Amino acid sequence: MKEPAVGHETYEGRLAIPYITKAGVVDIRFRSMDNSEPKYLGFPGAETRLYNVNSYFEAADWICVCEGEIDTITLSVIGLPAIGVPGVKNLKPHHYRILSDFDKIYVFSDGDQAGKDFAKDLARRVSGVVPVTLPDNEDVNSLYSKVGPDWFNERLAA
Repeated sequence: MKEPAVGHETYEGRLAIPYITKAGVVDIRFRSMDNSEPKYLGFPGAETRLYNVNSYFEAADWICVCEGEIDTITLSVIGLPAIGVPGVKNLKPHHYRILSDFDKIYVFSDGDQAGKDFAKDLARRVSGVVPVTLPDNEDVNSLYSKVGPDWFNERLAA
């Protein structure tokens, strides 16, 4: 295993997830790979950002929103324009304004109560929200691992 970068020793053994914008890397979050808590760590004082914002500029009149970076990466691999919220409690007022530019916003929220509440809250604040209900105890990545991309594409075609 490669040694961590200077200043990143605290995050050793975690997956580094860069937040990339047109300006370059603006933040890095570090995900636990062994189910240790906390699941995610970030740099002290870093502000909450949407993940994969370049999709915002590549999307046409619709976009997908999901919880977390890994789920966002999964939807992007399928070929769907997706941005991620790093935790359902981290959506900021200016994020609602960003999303209001789209005619449709497909919300792939986790199959738990927090995910359902996230989709409902987003639908109350932004028009065009289309909640995509995931099965109980599933998130985008876990479901993709079980059923592949067709399930997701079918939800968009409906």
